[in-house]
Amino acid sequence: MAGRRHVLALDQGTTSSRAIVFDEQGSVVAVAQKEYEQHYPRPGWVEHDPLDIWSSQSGVAAEVLERADLTAGDLAAVGIANQRETTMVWDRATLEPIARAIVWQDRRTAGAIDALRADGAGAMVRAKTGLELDPYFSASKVAWLLDSVPGARARAEAGELAFGTVDTWLTARLTHGRVHVTDVSNASRTSLFDIRSLTWDEDLLELFDVPASVLPTVVPSSGEVAVIERGPLAGVPLAALAGDQQAATFGQACFTPGRAKNTYGTGCFLMLNTGAEAVASSNGLLTTVGWQVGASGSPEYALEGSIFTGGAVVQWLRDGLKVIRSADEVEALATSVPDTGGVTFVPALTGLGAPHWDPYARGTVLGISRGTTAAHLARAALEGIAFQVADIVDVLRRDSGLDLSELRVDGGASRNDTLMQNQADLLGIRVTRPLVTETTALGAAFLAGLAVGLWSELDEVAALVRPDRVFEPDMDAGERRTQRARWSEAVERSKGWDQV
Repeated sequence: MAGRRHVLALDQGTTSSRAIVFDEQGSVVAVAQKEYEQHYPRPGWVEHDPLDIWSSQSGVAAEVLERADLTAGDLAAVGIANQRETTMVWDRATLEPIARAIVWQDRRTAGAIDALRADGAGAMVRAKTGLELDPYFSASKVAWLLDSVPGARARAEAGELAFGTVDTWLTARLTHGRVHVTDVSNASRTSLFDIRSLTWDEDLLELFDVPASVLPTVVPSSGEVAVIERGPLAGVPLAALAGDQQAATFGQACFTPGRAKNTYGTGCFLMLNTGAEAVASSNGLLTTVGWQVGASGSPEYALEGSIFTGGAVVQWLRDGLKVIRSADEVEALATSVPDTGGVTFVPALTGLGAPHWDPYARGTVLGISRGTTAAHLARAALEGIAFQVADIVDVLRRDSGLDLSELRVDGGASRNDTLMQNQADLLGIRVTRPLVTETTALGAAFLAGLAVGLWSELDEVAALVRPDRVFEPDMDAGERRTQRARWSEAVERSKGWDQV
């Protein structure tokens, strides 16, 4: 380890690929980022080109080393954090994808999921996987690919094709296809994995009609997977794989039951550590594997609430309505008015996630008048993000029996002070933003560094996570109840719209 005092995190997200170098104090040394193309071939469909994911991610890896003035020889390890559930299938021999990746936001399999639900499959899926029966997860996506690409199912059953989420795809590319793995956190998001036995489940494979021959081997989140064989990172141990939200929870040092974080990214993802117990939800939350440190380590579990449209609503204001030129402008626009002017915006642009789970809900704006301006809409959009998070905190408390006194926050939109103050007001608890908000990448770095001995224990890692700002609630309880009741009425009006 002499001289190798840095960790590089590959943070592969829904709209961009990032690479971040951290030093042994958990500080950011350099960042590189590249956006890549989003494909929307039909309403409700969202796709990525897997080769765009690979080229953008490998490109920023080289760029960040140059920016940090480091070489692969300075790196103790590489860790991957990735957008979850996004599904791809490729040729094992050539590593060529058979089709574009189906992104986690995609709703094309809603009909197939409806049919399974009507057959009563939801209870079994929930019991084994901790997940709702929903097109969000990978299982129905991989079945769709195998059935929709000519010859794919026969090739899969012959062992010629590999399925994977983004972590699996990047690992395959970094190792010339020699290594076909995923970690427990990503496996737990497929609807094919028993989260208690930590194994692929035969009943689930049969239910979704996915052949076992395409599945990767499941490994711990923290542990050396392989030595990277190609590109600027060649020779460096790949020592961590984790779904982005699990990585962010780890990067926020939520190591004990009752610690919770929310990531404000393309979507919003609130995760509460429940420790060694996989707590079942009766309120539409997901029970998921948080992480596993080392092959001998026990898995940590979490309850999670997933919001499909968080920061993506700001992107829509920028790219769709063009009322702002950059995402950073939204706060100035929103604070140019004292309130929303009576406008409520439910940003269900790709359906509603927890706790509603309505793939047919659509974005709804209520209360528009002649006096409504772009500023009112921007403020209502930000408040819509915070209201969704508050809904999830309510059910987290009910399911876990824990009284949350703090929400740790991260992700791009957490830098928006107006949004964070509104979040504290609607929750009635403090909201803490860390000094390093790149907690998804930081979590992957921590997991990788622990695997190779750069850090020796969780307490050492936790000491590296420092607060930047704490937002205390400043809203009357009566006003909070009034606002949230109005929001709930708006949500009900957004539901089922695509079925009308």
